[in-house]
Amino acid sequence: MSSTPTPPPDEMAGSEQPFVSHLIELRDRLLKAVYGIGAVFAVLALYPGPSRLYDLLASPLVAALPQGSKMIAVGVVSPFLIPIKVTALAALGISLPWVLYQVWAFVAPGLYKHEQRLVMPLVATSTMLFYTGVAFCYFFVFGQAFPAIQAMAPASVSVSPDIEAYLDFVITMFIAFGVAFEVPVAVVILARLGVVTLDQLRSFRRYFWVAAAAVSGLVTPPDAVSMIALLVPMGLLYEVGILAAQVFIKHTQAPAEASE
Repeated sequence: MSSTPTPPPDEMAGSEQPFVSHLIELRDRLLKAVYGIGAVFAVLALYPGPSRLYDLLASPLVAALPQGSKMIAVGVVSPFLIPIKVTALAALGISLPWVLYQVWAFVAPGLYKHEQRLVMPLVATSTMLFYTGVAFCYFFVFGQAFPAIQAMAPASVSVSPDIEAYLDFVITMFIAFGVAFEVPVAVVILARLGVVTLDQLRSFRRYFWVAAAAVSGLVTPPDAVSMIALLVPMGLLYEVGILAAQVFIKHTQAPAEASE
C-alpha cells in the first residue's frame, strides 16, 4: 500500500498579521521614506545649494549657447521656485534606493523565498539601469544635442532659453532615457511570467528595432545624434534582456516548477 507523500510545510505559515498591523507598518515605512528624502533635501539645500544645483543641471545647455548669452526667467518667482524644484527632484533621485528599500521591507515578509529571489534583483537592477539612463542622457546626449540644435538656429534669432522650459525638457528627457534603459527588466519580467517565450523574443527583434526607432524619434530632440543615442542602447539592451532572461528564469523557479 503506497503512502501519500507529505507536502512540504508552507513557508508563510504563522506569518499572518492583523490588517491594522499592516497599516501601521505601511505608515512607518512611508514616514521613513519621506524622512530620508527630507534629510537629503536639507543637505543639498545647504551644499551645494539650489542655485548651484540648477547651474550644474543647465551647464550642458549654457556651454552650447552663443558667447555672452544667458538663460532667462520669464516668471516672477521662477528664479526662486525652479532651483527649489531641482533640489527636490535631486533629493528624490538620490533617495530612490532608500525609498525602494522601504517598499521592499514592507513587501518582502509576504513573499516566498523564490519570489524574493525574483523581486529583489529586479528592483536593484531597474534602479541601476534608470540611473545609467539619466547619466547617459546628461553626460553624452546633451553634450551632442545642444550644440547641434544651436547650430540650426537662424542668425536673426537671439537664443535665450527660459529656465522653467529647460527644466521641463530635462525632466522629460531624463524620464525617457531612464525608462528606455529598463528594457532588459521588461524583457525578463515578460519572459518569467510566461507572456512571451525566449524564441518569440528572438523573433521579435526586427519589430522591436522599428518600435524603438519610432519612440526615439518622438522623445528626443530633432537631431540624428540624439535619436541614434537612444535607439542603439535600446536595441543592445533588448539583447541583454534576452540573455538575462535565460539565467533569471532558471534561478527563480518555484520549488514545484523546479521538481517538474
